[in-house]
Parts: sequence; structure tokens; C-alpha cells
Amino acid sequence: MKQAPVPSYYRATATPYETYPPLQGRHETRVAIVGGGYAGLNTALGLAERGVRDVVLLEREQIGFGASGRNGGFVFAGYSLGEQALLDQLGEARARALFGLTTAAVQRIRARVASYAIACDAVDEGVIWANWFRDPEVLRQRQQLLADRYGVHWVWLPREELRERVRSERYHDGLYERNALHLHPLNYAIGLAKAAAGQGVRIHEESEVWQLKREGSRWLLSTPHGELLAEQVVLACGGYLAGLRKPIDRAVLPIATYVMATEPLGERLAECLATRAAVYDTRFAFDYYRALPDTRLLWGGRISIRNRSPQAVQRLLRHDLSRVFPKLGDAKIDYAWSGLMSYARHQMPQLGRGEGEDAGLWWAQAFGGHGLAPTCAAGELLAAAIAEGDEGWRQFADYGLASAYKPLGLLAAQCSYWWQQARDGFKTRLEG
Repeated sequence: MKQAPVPSYYRATATPYETYPPLQGRHETRVAIVGGGYAGLNTALGLAERGVRDVVLLEREQIGFGASGRNGGFVFAGYSLGEQALLDQLGEARARALFGLTTAAVQRIRARVASYAIACDAVDEGVIWANWFRDPEVLRQRQQLLADRYGVHWVWLPREELRERVRSERYHDGLYERNALHLHPLNYAIGLAKAAAGQGVRIHEESEVWQLKREGSRWLLSTPHGELLAEQVVLACGGYLAGLRKPIDRAVLPIATYVMATEPLGERLAECLATRAAVYDTRFAFDYYRALPDTRLLWGGRISIRNRSPQAVQRLLRHDLSRVFPKLGDAKIDYAWSGLMSYARHQMPQLGRGEGEDAGLWWAQAFGGHGLAPTCAAGELLAAAIAEGDEGWRQFADYGLASAYKPLGLLAAQCSYWWQQARDGFKTRLEG
């Protein structure tokens, strides 16, 4: 189903490129990838870098149309499932190995931006985790956990130092993660596509795959104007489900988040934000924001099952912005948008391979909340599996296609979000 274009800051400032033509006629390939977001693009580029260039990527809309082109642009390690839960579920060795995939992915993203000269406004200045509450214990616990169990060291920011960088009385102290960056996510996706296409990957936009079925030992993918025969298929559709395999689609919940960008603020921005680091806070449904090159402030937040209108997004997020930076309460909002992320019940990415009659079918999804690094890691794992027979993707075997029980699962998720928001709100009022 076609989606209306999103009037986002990213789309308005996207790198111009010659669009990729829709698939027409009947073709063959070794690997077909469905989805032109980060998961699909990283898999395609990973294959090309390993010498597998007989690859076709099919995108229903445009490159980066979904969450990959709409998110906050934060690049940091980790998963939506917290580090303590990961440790509890897998034990220290396996948890540390999975976490390490994302720290390596952060470095790989740096390297790819540099080596492929991707113009995506990358700012390699870290991320600040700002404490919304007075109690510093949650920060101290996470800082110690990361250092002791994962070998990752975040720097403590006492209140005075934090407020020199983030000039808001809302926060009390914070942690600084140096091994992190932020960038223009849509231009990064466009750059990945260019890098893959430059190595022989065939990309087709406006090519919705409406049917996937077996034809002998291969897969037949049908689009409105073409057909593609493939030995192996990767489904990487995120929150914008393709409707091609029910067990895969029903394993994720499409969850919305909201983002806006102010007008250029000039000196007003420096009065509020004296850091090039990106910022997010310690609540469940946290605010996240960062300065843009033209002195706009990009602001995101909220979690919902509702994909709201730009007007509704602007109304909600302006209220949130005013709580942190009252001086910017009257700032003009030039862009506001929402987008769907894919979440699994277990809060971890889902990487897998079909068996029996689904042999040769792969999937990569459920990256919501921490998309950039885990999608890069997943693309590398799937590329290594397809090109070299590597078994590294099995590290995610514990996190399979658990049904999300839609539509009840969506209602349950919304109720959970409301409860968490109410709890944060109660704690905020309690502190005064």
C-alpha cells in the first residue's frame, strides 16, 4: 500500500540522486533483498564488499522511506533490551559478544562514512544521557555495569558540568558516551545505496513485492511491472510490513515515534545547547535531540501505536521542548513527522533463516529504538552467512519470531507505554 511522502527535515535536505528505476521484465539473481532501509542496504553492501555482486534490492517506495530515513540519527551501541536484561538472559560471555557486535558496528559506520565519502553531516562528538530525576543511582548502576561486564566506560557528568553543556534546569547529572555519533539518517541511507550500487548491486525503487513464492528450487518475487528469480531472499521491511510471510510479519509490532525540527535558531540555540553531542534522558519515553548544522534543533520523543499527523506531532513535541528549554517555547517549527519502527516482544532484533520449504529465505527486523548500529551488525552477519556460510547470525537464535499477538499485542504495548509514562510522571511530581 502506497504511503504519502513525509514532510520531514531529512526529506527536504536529502542528497539529490538519480532515482533507481522500478523493476521491469523478468530477471534472475543470486540474492534478492526486500526493503531499502538500513537492514537491507547494509546486507547488500556487506555482500558486495565480500565479492557477491549478483544482488538485487527492491524497495516499495524510495531508499530510506521508513524508519531509516526518519529517526533521530543517533549512532550508539546496544539494543532496546537493556544491558542488565541481556546479561540475565544470556550470561556474561554471550551478552558481551552480542553487545560487542554493536560497538564494532559504530566503528564500521564511521569507516563507511569516511571511505565512501557519504555526505551525511556526521558529528563524532558522543551522546549524553541526561538524568531527568534527582536520584543518581540509575546512572551509577549503569555506568558500573557497562564498565564491569561490558568493558565500556561512560564518563560521569556532575550537574554543574552537565548544565554547562545542556543549559536546562530540568536535568540533574548525566553520563557521557564518547563512542557515539549522530548524522543525517536519510543521507546516510542514500550514501549506502550509492556505495552498494557502485559495486554492482542492482537497486529498484517503486517496486513493491506483492507476491513471494517458490518456483522450483528458487524464489519468485513479483512486482507490479516485473518478476525476479532468486536463489536466496532477505526480508528487511521493518515496521512497514510487506505481507509476504505471516510468521515474519506477525512477530513485530509497528510502533511510532515522533520527530520535529525547529526553524534556524542562530544564537538562541547556543544559549540552550553548548555541546555538539546528542542528548537523551533517563525516562522510559525519553526526549532525544541534537543540534543541526544550520542551527535548527532536531527534537524527538514519545512512543505510541499511533502514526500521528504532522500537526499533532508538533503540538505534542512543542510541549515537551518547552519543559526542557522554556526559552524555545515560541520557536517556529518548520518540520514535524512520525514514522514506524519494528519492535519484537523480546526487545531484540530478529535474524533468522527458513528451513524446509522456506530454505533460502532470511529475515532481519525488530531494530526499533537502536536502529543504526544493530542494523549494520545484522547486515554484516547476514552477508557473511550468505557469502561465506558463516554461522555468526545464530548468536540471535534465542530471539526468534515470537508472535506479537496483534492486534491485542498493540493494545498491550500501548497500555505498557501509558503505565511507564505515568510512573515517570508520578516520580517527577514527587520530586517537585
